[in-house]
Amino acid sequence: QVRLVESGGGLVQAGGSLRLSCAASGRTFNDYAMGWFRQAPEKEREFVAAINWSGASTSYANPVKGRFTISRDNAKNTVHLQMNSLKPEDTAVYYCAATSTRLGYMIRSNNYNYWGQGTQVTVSS
Repeated sequence: QVRLVESGGGLVQAGGSLRLSCAASGRTFNDYAMGWFRQAPEKEREFVAAINWSGASTSYANPVKGRFTISRDNAKNTVHLQMNSLKPEDTAVYYCAATSTRLGYMIRSNNYNYWGQGTQVTVSS
């Protein structure tokens, strides 16, 4: 089992920044690829960013490319999502996810086995 706990969400004005963190516990963190997803009200959960076990490979959804950066610190069992130039359409609950693989990163939610409880990000206009 892997337990994931997100933090860092909040209310920010458009154009501002937030840094989300996800702390993992329970298994060897560097055996896992990690991802961030988000879900806005009345919308389906969507992919935001993903990173492979070492941090060498990353992927981003088109709406966040150039604004968001995913990173990980395997020594501290954490993954981060730096969000800059935030827009009102970024408002959502953001979820951290983990999957046991060293084959790369995953962008489909059904590839992930473990999920955090989510953290709310609200961007005001």
